[in-house]
Amino acid sequence: MNRHGRRSDAAERAAERRSREDAAPRLKDRAPDLVSLKLEVEESHDTVGAGEPKHVRHIVVERAPALFILPCGDRSCEGGGYDITSPVLRALEAHQERFTAEDRCHGTVGNASCGRSLRVIGTATYR
Repeated sequence: MNRHGRRSDAAERAAERRSREDAAPRLKDRAPDLVSLKLEVEESHDTVGAGEPKHVRHIVVERAPALFILPCGDRSCEGGGYDITSPVLRALEAHQERFTAEDRCHGTVGNASCGRSLRVIGTATYR
């Protein structure tokens, strides 16, 4: 909480994200044959030629929610983020070992649209 007794915007967003994750079905239930899942995440901007450096997320299948919502990397973006849940779950339910998911941020920076986009390369192993 800040000094006036209110939680910061970031803390409220984090609490909302945890609530959505807690309410979501579990990944192990949606993709019961899934053993491991790695997501290589790259974010880029319309005005910049190259994407920002990739980072890798290793998903703990046993306890992960079947929800793939990632925040926008621009700290000044309001209301943005990426939801790649549907394409990821479709790929996992089809037992794809390698897949791509993409989304655009629909947030705003000042009075303009954010202009960022996300590309994820997933690598999965199954029983």
